[in-house]
Amino acid sequence: MQAEQLRVLVTKIGFDGHDRGSRVVAAYLRDAGMEVIYTPPWQQVGAVVSLAVQEDVDVIGISSLATDHLIIPDLMEALRAADLGHVGVVVGGIVPEIECQALRDAGVALIFGPGASREDIVSQVAKLGTDGRKTKLTSGEFAV
Repeated sequence: MQAEQLRVLVTKIGFDGHDRGSRVVAAYLRDAGMEVIYTPPWQQVGAVVSLAVQEDVDVIGISSLATDHLIIPDLMEALRAADLGHVGVVVGGIVPEIECQALRDAGVALIFGPGASREDIVSQVAKLGTDGRKTKLTSGEFAV
């Protein structure tokens, strides 16, 4: 891990309030040394983008159990419009296989389904966040 903690926003967008999985993943990431910014459920796309800017996050983790993943392409567009294309986006939860490609096409970096291991989640999120920081720095932005 880098000297400075990776910053991960864990949230839920849409109307699904089932947040047990997102709370478990947030604890995994926190226990691995990442700084986790956790929101309650029912966030709107604009609020997530605003929080990502304010908190200078490296990764955004979205939990979906009830088709909320269908909103994620809108989130990806809003992130790019806010010059946050370097922020990796991860989706976890129940995402039908037939809809995974649409999320990847929209720019989602990783999709974790039920049964994903703690080790895989932590290592892949850490790599994604580190890679995003490198992209941010090479694009002319400077870490503060």
